[in-house]
Amino acid sequence: MGIHPTAIVAPGAELGEDVEIGPYCTVGSRVRLGARTRLHTHVVVDGDTWIGEDCELYPFAVIGCHPQDKKLKNGDQGGKLRIGNHNRIRESVTIHGGTTFGSGQTTIGDHNMLLVGAHIGHDATVGNHVVFTNGAMAAGHTVIGDRAILGAMVGIHQFARVGKLAMVGAGAMVSHDAPPFATVQGDRAKLVAVNLVGLHRNGYSPEQKALIKRVFRLLFWRAGTLHQRLELVRCSPLHRDPVCREIVDFVAASKRGVCSPRSGRLVRAEYPEAPGDVAGA
Repeated sequence: MGIHPTAIVAPGAELGEDVEIGPYCTVGSRVRLGARTRLHTHVVVDGDTWIGEDCELYPFAVIGCHPQDKKLKNGDQGGKLRIGNHNRIRESVTIHGGTTFGSGQTTIGDHNMLLVGAHIGHDATVGNHVVFTNGAMAAGHTVIGDRAILGAMVGIHQFARVGKLAMVGAGAMVSHDAPPFATVQGDRAKLVAVNLVGLHRNGYSPEQKALIKRVFRLLFWRAGTLHQRLELVRCSPLHRDPVCREIVDFVAASKRGVCSPRSGRLVRAEYPEAPGDVAGA
């Protein structure tokens, strides 16, 4: 364990084996740092914050400070912040803990990469292997699924969800839920395609990719109400597959509604309606 002489580590902080704390870092009294975690320089970690093993925090990251919530009064300490293992938190990233008005805890999983200037608000939940590109921001109470990618300058609205393996294009303003395996773009973000590149990189088979495309076609590019389309898929052979059920369950549980499909020939050409979509699936 190495602590630079200019660093300030408050009494009560718990430091794991081989933790490194660089010049001018500040570590609060309720902080726990896991083994081999490294704070480069000018990093602030405060509040009821636990950071797991083998994490790396770069200059001017500010983690666990007082949440940005107008309902909090002077003297309120804010809730918990729990960050997993093997996370890379780059320059000027900010992450806030939970509040008594939400779940009470902000949770970040393992193997995530938060690039320069990213922000995660209070009471948010971020899964594993997630990428926040430069300037991407998730507001309070948001949920970001495993292996999602948020492009540069993306904004996720309070209480919105981003599903597993979703790709959110740069500059998107996401005010509704982005379904699993989707690509969404724009302001306000629209559903434009299945994230086939992400599926390929994560080992999904051609059969699974085809199934996901059929499910998307039936749920999002077909006439009828969303309730009718959900029932159509639930009653189809597709619903026997757990990947299909994951999409259906996510959409059915949405409280804000899901991103609507972008209109236009390119989208309709990619997902044409076919008579045998259900029976032949």
